[in-house]
Amino acid sequence: MESRVAVVAAIVENTDSVDMLNQLLHEYGEYIIGRMGIPYREKGICIVSVAIDAPQDVIYALSGKIGKLDGISVKTAFSKIIN
Repeated sequence: MESRVAVVAAIVENTDSVDMLNQLLHEYGEYIIGRMGIPYREKGICIVSVAIDAPQDVIYALSGKIGKLDGISVKTAFSKIIN
């Protein structure tokens, strides 16, 4: 199956959803290249970016599940290279 490299970016405004976010990232861990979380304490949010190499449907599934979490906004950017 073809894989794509993408970055999934999330803004966490509800910290009660962080445990579910971490659980999802753990479930998709085999595809994750790296992740970075930046707390922005002055605004009371957290910015999370996840680099992933996976089939496109897997990336869409992860992004969709993250987007359904309360208080989390998500966007995904894909590379043009398909492996």
